[in-house]
Amino acid sequence: MSDSDVKLLWGRAAGICSNPGCRADLTKVLIETGNYNVGEMAHIIPHSEKGPRGIEGGGSDTYDNSILLCPTCHRHIDKSPEGTFTSEQLHEWKNSHETAIRTLNSQVKFESIEELKEAATNLLLENHIVWKELGPQSDVAINDPGSNAYLLWGIRKMDTIIPNNQKIINMIEANINLLDSKLYREFLLFKNHAVSFEANQYARLDTYSLFPASFSEAFLI
Repeated sequence: MSDSDVKLLWGRAAGICSNPGCRADLTKVLIETGNYNVGEMAHIIPHSEKGPRGIEGGGSDTYDNSILLCPTCHRHIDKSPEGTFTSEQLHEWKNSHETAIRTLNSQVKFESIEELKEAATNLLLENHIVWKELGPQSDVAINDPGSNAYLLWGIRKMDTIIPNNQKIINMIEANINLLDSKLYREFLLFKNHAVSFEANQYARLDTYSLFPASFSEAFLI
């Protein structure tokens, strides 16, 4: 798979197994030995025509023909008797899971702007900690440029920061009536940043909107 397709698959699944009966976290962090990724980008239609769910000509190495699974689910699906898991079923798993990730917090309703700010604060703080500990300006990036921490930064952008940004957008849009014009303006600035930040992960842009500090000043409690 191309690098952009890998990031697209990982980001849209938020680093979680797409099997609705599993939902395993596919990133593990070991303090002693560093970090590693146990997610497997499984073919829905395999390369081999004779593989499980095989078709004439085989399947492609693309985002559209891949699903993010844990090793156990991947092995179970491919080793099961033919017809147990169909390509249509795997596409449904993938689409349902990615839709659920993209719509998290879209139905959450708050009674007050303070409650909304508190929920936004928790997500913003998590993002900030990830950026502070692993981002390009973190101590490890500056003082130990040979470290492999940048690999974990790449993963955390996909499975934490981007999903959290989407959660913030969804819950603010679901409670847009609580915002005055000033808060609405700050929200639009943040949304523009979040959309362009995500796009930049999949295909490098010449420039994208940076995180607006004024948004955290307006929404942090």
